[in-house]
Amino acid sequence: MALIADYLVQGCQMLLILLLAPLLTGWVRAVKARLLRRRGPSVLQPYRDLSKLLRKEVVLADSASWLFRVAPYLIFAALWVAAALVPTFASGLLFSWTADLIAIVALLGTARFFLALAGLDVGTSFGGIGSSREMMIASLAEPAMLMMVFTLSLLAGTTELSSVARFMLTAEVGLRVSLALALLALVMVAIAENARIPVDNPATHLELTMVHEAMVLEYSGRHLALIELSASLKLLLYLSLLGCIFAPWGMATAGAGPVAYLGGAAIYVAKLALGGLLLALFETSIAKMRVFRVDQFLGAALMLGLLGALLLFVSRSL
Repeated sequence: MALIADYLVQGCQMLLILLLAPLLTGWVRAVKARLLRRRGPSVLQPYRDLSKLLRKEVVLADSASWLFRVAPYLIFAALWVAAALVPTFASGLLFSWTADLIAIVALLGTARFFLALAGLDVGTSFGGIGSSREMMIASLAEPAMLMMVFTLSLLAGTTELSSVARFMLTAEVGLRVSLALALLALVMVAIAENARIPVDNPATHLELTMVHEAMVLEYSGRHLALIELSASLKLLLYLSLLGCIFAPWGMATAGAGPVAYLGGAAIYVAKLALGGLLLALFETSIAKMRVFRVDQFLGAALMLGLLGALLLFVSRSL
């Protein structure tokens, strides 16, 4: 019975991630609209959009190969698994041993790889531009992410997220400059990976600046629905990482019971709401940068991650 209960809790976490992802996207859009003194769409609008896309017919280009058809399913699967691995309302669940930061980075890279290939597959100029820009961003975002992972592994002695979350709650952590640098690096990487302002504007289709939208212009119907849901899962994944690593308060432990799980879920939803609010505030207070300055933005994230790892390494060796 205990094993069945563990499977049920793990399944609830995976289902919770899937259900909350569109709601988070709708929340960010609604808050941005209010900050810009507009009425804006309902927070439930992403669910309506996904439902409409799932009912529409798929239109494929004549030059599309099997990869173009399969890519949305692979991208969705990789991002859903990556997001479900991150501890949300509870730590130490049945599959917590697989919730490794290196594995999550690998899953994110896999999804990015297939998305870029799908953008190139049809042979349009927009798809090629978007894929090349995506790879340029990834060439700096992934090293910055890995440097943040190395900083945490040097501090906590592991890259397993449940263990990292437990360690961050101990008094041994204290106030560390290296952790602040790692936090800034992760936030900058999250902004770039999710195509948010100032790196990209998710609300525009201007061909001179768009990155993510350029790669998915040829998709329609259920394929586009999976791509949009994957983008929402990716945003939720990074906010979950920030909450798990740098604000792990309120998470229940495995086997704590339904009441503790419900309390942890409520705190997790509050963290997502706060993260979405801060993201909306940031995006409405800053302008989009030029495409050719994105490498400087991500270069700064890489240097912050590198400095955090070096400072922690030097301080531990003294």
